Amino acid sequence: MNKKERYAYIIDYFSTHNPNAKSELQYKSAYELLVAVILSAQCTDKRVNMTTPLFFKQYPTPDLLAKAAINDIYEIIKSISYPNNKAKHLSGMAHTLMQDFNGIVPDNMEDLQKLPGVGRKTANVVISVFFNKAAMPVDTHVFRVAARIGLSNQAKTPLETEKQLVQNIPEHLLSKAHHWLILHGRYTCVARKPKCETCGITTACKYYQNLSKKEVIS
Repeated sequence: MNKKERYAYIIDYFSTHNPNAKSELQYKSAYELLVAVILSAQCTDKRVNMTTPLFFKQYPTPDLLAKAAINDIYEIIKSISYPNNKAKHLSGMAHTLMQDFNGIVPDNMEDLQKLPGVGRKTANVVISVFFNKAAMPVDTHVFRVAARIGLSNQAKTPLETEKQLVQNIPEHLLSKAHHWLILHGRYTCVARKPKCETCGITTACKYYQNLSKKEVIS
């Protein structure tokens, strides 16, 4: 199976079996999603969703967050990974949002990346998930799964993976495909021991094909 056929098979499978894929982060506004995505770096969505209700009760708007002491932010998010850095990022993000964007979350890559704590992946998530624009955020799950199943070819960085996925996935499916790959990596194609026995895309999976060849040889 060549790359074009692999993409077609995988897109068809997920379009049929997970047509309504969406983010597992809980949010009600662009501001809440931005906070949640910043918190989610190297942390599970489940843990983030346990933390954000109190956070948003305390800081429901960026202006209130901008006025908060970093130590107070830390106390709310201390169960999250890297709470010291994230508290500083959230404070800086809120200050910049108020000073430069009138408290309104930007809808484009250039402006979003001006916010402290917001890199390309975080910006792409906000752009695709909240603003429903074509974008392909590449987190650790997407980077790993795309390489393992054969959608990316020797990509050494998330940006290289992003470019290959954008080139091969129809624009109108990019945002949804991001969730397909994340959820597949989170629940089926897990890092240490992928659950190939319950996977629906083994026919097109490069990893599984190589695994089967090794088993035949042995």
